[in-house]
Amino acid sequence: MKIDEPVVPEEFNRNVFLTTIDAIYNWGRTKSMWPMAFGLACCAIEFMAMMASRFDLIRFGMEIIRASPRQADLMFVSGTVTKKMVPNIVRLYNQMAEPKYVLAVGACATSGGPFKEGYNVVSGIDKFLPVDVYVPGCPPSPEAILYGVMKVHEKVMGQSVRTAPWYKKDQLNEPLPMPMLGPDLYNPKDRDALMKVVDAVGVDKG
Repeated sequence: MKIDEPVVPEEFNRNVFLTTIDAIYNWGRTKSMWPMAFGLACCAIEFMAMMASRFDLIRFGMEIIRASPRQADLMFVSGTVTKKMVPNIVRLYNQMAEPKYVLAVGACATSGGPFKEGYNVVSGIDKFLPVDVYVPGCPPSPEAILYGVMKVHEKVMGQSVRTAPWYKKDQLNEPLPMPMLGPDLYNPKDRDALMKVVDAVGVDKG
């Protein structure tokens, strides 16, 4: 009589008893990830619904929503990102400790949405922050945002303490350049590209 082999979940194939450092460490990180809600518009209402009992993000161990970036691991950018707000978002992101993740919620945060190319709206927060997961929708449903969180967890479970840049001695976690708001929004990391345009059209630099 042949005895069927027990079915091992895919995430446990590497080590059934979870004895590897990466598996234990990353499992603990996903089950204790502290989000920082950055609600800018209507998508923030869907975030609130996701936190409530019907969808229950708390079952993932993420019930502690932090108001301080220094205590947060995951930033939800949900809603319309205006040019006046971008410097504050980047400042908050720079204050978060590594490892940190960004989830862009809704059409406005991912691409500008119906306000794209507007005089005061940024066409996607990924022009200023490294976004890990995009959740489309206007606004996305709580289930969609929850799915985005699960995708962040998948990314975390695939990382290793041996290769993660924030654990290397020679890796300096330099802050992102702060955008400056003047007549328009200026991103310092785009300076070289802007200077090429200036040289091409022959604008006076003075």
